[in-house]
Amino acid sequence: MLRYIIRRLGLIIVTLAVISLAIFAIVEILPGDVAKMMLKQNATEESLDRLREQLGLYRPWYERYFDWVWGVLRGDWGTSYVTGIPISEILGRRVVHSLALALFALVFGIPLAVLAGIWAGIRPDRLADRIMSMVGMVGISMPEFVTGVIFMLVLASKFELLPPTSMMLPGETPWTRPQILVLPALTLTVVLFAYIMRMTRASVIEVMQSAYVRTATLKGIPMHQVVRRHVLPNAMLPTITIIAANMGYMLGGLIIVENVFAYPGLGQMLLFSIQQRDFPLLESLVLLIAGTYAISNLLADLSYAALDPRIRVS
Repeated sequence: MLRYIIRRLGLIIVTLAVISLAIFAIVEILPGDVAKMMLKQNATEESLDRLREQLGLYRPWYERYFDWVWGVLRGDWGTSYVTGIPISEILGRRVVHSLALALFALVFGIPLAVLAGIWAGIRPDRLADRIMSMVGMVGISMPEFVTGVIFMLVLASKFELLPPTSMMLPGETPWTRPQILVLPALTLTVVLFAYIMRMTRASVIEVMQSAYVRTATLKGIPMHQVVRRHVLPNAMLPTITIIAANMGYMLGGLIIVENVFAYPGLGQMLLFSIQQRDFPLLESLVLLIAGTYAISNLLADLSYAALDPRIRVS
């Protein structure tokens, strides 16, 4: 097990190195001039040259790349072109905000989706299964911004139960005003619920039709024991894959949800860095999100072995 983890961590490091080089190359060929974006109407040839020299944009790309990588390895993510704030400070605040939103959805959305999928899967073609399937189809079909706007109109505008936006004043955190988390978390939960519930339902139905489950049922084993001992360990493997894939999405891919509610998380900052051509911030965000995906997939593989003894990591 230890050798497997060490080898996977080595592959993660190689993957992140390739991703860092790829995102740096993409940033280099992106259209637009960061100096003009920063100076706007005050841009002159002299001021543009001075700013480009200050930012090191005239240096060869490989020197800037290796300087950036060396800084990341030392814990120095660089400084934002636009704000002038160290990127480590920006990421520190934004990671806390995105983790709070992801934690809210994980605690409430994923367990509810798994339980609903199990409930529907062990009772296929019944009323509960049809209702859950319809809810899942609606959740998958509706884009996040449509779901968010509906929640905003109903819960914020009509009934005035929650604030319509999730903006934070300086010094505020999601924990000081937890009500601002509810609308974006509900929107995120609907999307997660639909995908995870349908995957769990399909896996449970497939396992329920297997020979060993039928044999256990014919032996007179109570259904709750059959589900707990035989169905869940096998049916949860595809579901874990979906959950692991959504971990990175919940941390940094929530561009639509965060911008609908003006929630100051990593997704909103990622869009800001693209719009403003803030290349050091963009590169750091992509590297952080890629690392989250890689670690979550490693945890998913280890969970496979814990759930199914036939799977060995070696």
